Amino acid sequence: MNPKQTDVLIIGAGAAGMMCALTAALRGRSVLLLDHSAKLAEKIRISGGGRCNFTNLNAKPENFLSGNPHFCRSALARYTPQHFMAMLDKHGLKYHEKTLGQLFCDDGSEAIIAMLKSECDAAGVRWCMPCGVDEILSPRPAGERGEGRGDDFFVTTPRGKYRASSLVIATGGLSIPKIGATPFGYKVAEQFGVPMTKLKPGLVPLTFHPEEWAPYAELSGASLEAVVSFGKHSFRENLLFTHRGLSGPAILQISSYWEPGKPLSIDLLPDHDLREMFVQQRGSKMLLGNFLAQYLPKRLAEIVATQWLENKPLNQYAERELRALADKLKNWQITPSGTLGYSKAEVTCGGVDTRALSSKTMECSEVPGLYFIGEVLDVTGQLGGYNFQWAWASGYAAGQAV
Repeated sequence: MNPKQTDVLIIGAGAAGMMCALTAALRGRSVLLLDHSAKLAEKIRISGGGRCNFTNLNAKPENFLSGNPHFCRSALARYTPQHFMAMLDKHGLKYHEKTLGQLFCDDGSEAIIAMLKSECDAAGVRWCMPCGVDEILSPRPAGERGEGRGDDFFVTTPRGKYRASSLVIATGGLSIPKIGATPFGYKVAEQFGVPMTKLKPGLVPLTFHPEEWAPYAELSGASLEAVVSFGKHSFRENLLFTHRGLSGPAILQISSYWEPGKPLSIDLLPDHDLREMFVQQRGSKMLLGNFLAQYLPKRLAEIVATQWLENKPLNQYAERELRALADKLKNWQITPSGTLGYSKAEVTCGGVDTRALSSKTMECSEVPGLYFIGEVLDVTGQLGGYNFQWAWASGYAAGQAV
């Protein structure tokens, strides 16, 4: 059976894949978009609790992690949040800004998915889903391919065989396997000799050893605004106590940077000079727990007062004791035992090594015609719409080149 010919075959019909497809099709390329799932763009569907934090007004290279930190600059500069906002405006979709530049769609995630599908359909993109991939072949092994545009790729599926001059891998990472995440993209990279960086869950809750965490487990559900730091990275957002450890935006942010076996630093009272406050209260007969409860969640104040010190009136403490407590509340050093893993991670850190790709086109330097976009790459955004902006930008960059 002769393979069906298409200019561009994109594997993965998520955010990056659809953006690449509609961009390429608008340039007159014939595009086939293939996905193993029966449901379109599940990661968009569940994002932001179904409200879809589709970009961030503040998106800049500094908001992304990568072993090659300058790689994302070109794509982000050429497809900005304003470009995607213009698409929503065209479709009459309303959106609003929440904290820290995060933009959410008023009509929810389904409206974003419908908009992208409509754009793809209007541009003439062909769909093939649900459809797995049995085999990907090129006439010659990686490193022996022809010059110029390279040789065609042959993709065998249960629905038939396809031939394409450009093959785009937009299959995402390992996060949230229950909605279909697989290592497919990494296996393609391995097949064609494209190097990988180390993988780990990102934007994920952190856990602690049960014995160490026992005093705090009863705080599950308590939250407060805090500054969480690791190395040179700090985030001031909400922190949430859980039965097994810590979560909330501040923790999800720092989790992408955290290294196993090393402690985090947490400022539980970022707006207060505790040393000065204790000096002013030295003569007070107020119990330490009651004093702290004015500034911390009540249950946390009680645990600090009883576990970190003996809960006494403030005037019964030595100055050095209160000074030490103030320092600990401003710089609580605590070492996670691990994370909740890919099942609870919003993204995958690491991936296809971007040093093997063109930052302008997303094409592999050693395998002409092979492109990687979106989360499968070693480019990971911070929490707050940045990962979608990378999907749009990298998909657009490849779509302009395929």
